[in-house]
Amino acid sequence: MKKTLSLLLVMLMVITSFAGCSSKATTTTTTTTTEAETQKPEILQEFTTVYASEVTTLNYLTTATEIEYGLAGNLVDTLVDYDKYGVIQPCLATEWKVSPDGLVWTFKLRENVQWVTHEGKVYAQLTAQDFVDSMKYILDPAKASSTADIVYGVIKNAEAFYNGEIKDFSQVGVKALDNLTLEYTLAKPVPYFLSMLSYVCFFPVNGAFLNEVGDRFGTDNTTLLYNGAYVLEVFEPQTRRVLAKNESYWDKDNVHITKLNYKYNKEAATLETELYLRGEVSYIEKIPSSTVDEWMKDPEKKAMIHPIRTSSYSYFYAFNFDPKFEAALEPENWKTVVNNMSFRKSLFHALDRKAAMLTSEPYNPEKRLTNTVTPANFATADGKDYTQFGNLAAMAAKDTFNGDEALNFKLKAMQELKGKATFPVKVLMPYNAGTTEWTNRAQVVEQQMEKLLGLDYIDIIIAPYPPTGFLNATRRAGNYAFMECNWGPDYADPETYTDPLSRGTNYNFPEKCTEKGEDGQNLFETYEKMVLAAKSELMDMGLRYKLFADAEAYLIDQAFIVPYGLGGGGFTASKLNPLEGPFSSFGVSYLRYKGQRIHEKSMSTEEWDAAYATWQKEREAALKNAVK
Repeated sequence: MKKTLSLLLVMLMVITSFAGCSSKATTTTTTTTTEAETQKPEILQEFTTVYASEVTTLNYLTTATEIEYGLAGNLVDTLVDYDKYGVIQPCLATEWKVSPDGLVWTFKLRENVQWVTHEGKVYAQLTAQDFVDSMKYILDPAKASSTADIVYGVIKNAEAFYNGEIKDFSQVGVKALDNLTLEYTLAKPVPYFLSMLSYVCFFPVNGAFLNEVGDRFGTDNTTLLYNGAYVLEVFEPQTRRVLAKNESYWDKDNVHITKLNYKYNKEAATLETELYLRGEVSYIEKIPSSTVDEWMKDPEKKAMIHPIRTSSYSYFYAFNFDPKFEAALEPENWKTVVNNMSFRKSLFHALDRKAAMLTSEPYNPEKRLTNTVTPANFATADGKDYTQFGNLAAMAAKDTFNGDEALNFKLKAMQELKGKATFPVKVLMPYNAGTTEWTNRAQVVEQQMEKLLGLDYIDIIIAPYPPTGFLNATRRAGNYAFMECNWGPDYADPETYTDPLSRGTNYNFPEKCTEKGEDGQNLFETYEKMVLAAKSELMDMGLRYKLFADAEAYLIDQAFIVPYGLGGGGFTASKLNPLEGPFSSFGVSYLRYKGQRIHEKSMSTEEWDAAYATWQKEREAALKNAVK
């Protein structure tokens, strides 16, 4: 049933009578203005937006795609959550403890948390077994969960079970000690384990319901159960979806927005600014850079917009070591050149990242550029930022773009590959055509790099793909040569940024690299050994960070990827204030609408700057208090 927080104001009339001494008394009636009369009506707490990229699954136990787990984060709760300052808070777990050796974590669950259907009908109560059933599902290779490696990287015997070496699931380190007591046993101490628990691979699932729906789980809104702030009331792919406030939610008093209305529009990126001005949507995800100038010059529009804070999402250009694109684009030729460091470094130094970033950030592109994969200010140890450890420190301060170096490496590559490769090399670079800025950026990169390196050397072929299923059709299929990719952290440790660039992932398939270094060792295998050494250091966090920093510096120096920029940034107009919602650099908390409200109007840049400065001070105090 549609509900709003709009209230009917009660008009109070105060009548004062004055009686005279005459038998013909006169009565004078006066009206006073009450607080209720001067109050503005409460703002309708319904959020509306348009979207162009449709989810391909609602099965949160298998996905690792942000638009999918972001949706799930509003439907299903986690053991812990983050408040608006990024401080861990109890959620489905009310308390927890860890054994002295750091291996056994015990969680007490909240009582009377309800699983409900998409119609809001109570199905069952949440129990510890729901977390056991979830992990058993994820660790079944037949389910092809994209986050199984995160689980089996930390939980005792999880990888052995996943690989079929152990058949008895009771040997895996997850147990329901009773209905409300959950125990995880780790394979080794994991300093950041608590921060992992807000990611989808640690979501619960009701086992009875899972058995009931079988392979249909997560195929539509009727084959899910909900224990979070919202239920997916309507799910009509490429038409609309509606999230309604869960009236059985344990913390419903902190859910202020009663409806989240999503309307499909393949032109969402270009139309949402006009729709916002007409009052048809609640926010603009990001004002296209081509439109920002116009808004800045219009006083009325300028008063509506404010900056978007940058995120810990890291963007980089990746070289594909396992090309699977069509024969006409010469995948075998690409396989030859990509295994030549001089060729990779020619493109590495030829990419003018500032020129590329201007398509997204025309006013201050430098604030979004990063010279590392792991962003600055993501993690600290011994009072020092991660990017200042080891060999990474020098790289963090150096721009990768260098035209002279690019041309020098071009000459070296052509000499080294003479008789082995054909020039110009066809360089397939797909992009998401649903994003105006990415479309523009692909054209800028193509023209800029071809002009610098010459059409005798490279032929960059930009290829548009529709938003829905974009990654499945391109990166995950190996259907690219050189491509803009991104990664968001899953937990609070630099190790998380090694995940996409590891063996068996579907980013740039680095294990297919055949090139050897001066020591005769395979370049990627050398990097793997460095990462393994870093992962093995669990006590000395300063040393751990140095080892990871050296491994990352090596990966960049060998030009496996080109660090590019940070997520966020740009400008928005929004009736939401994201400073009111949960904040984190990882997991799903930052994608939740819990705690947020619809406001009458968007903040201006001046209002945002003031509010953000206050938030930063309050966050600093909150983090210090949390440590105490």
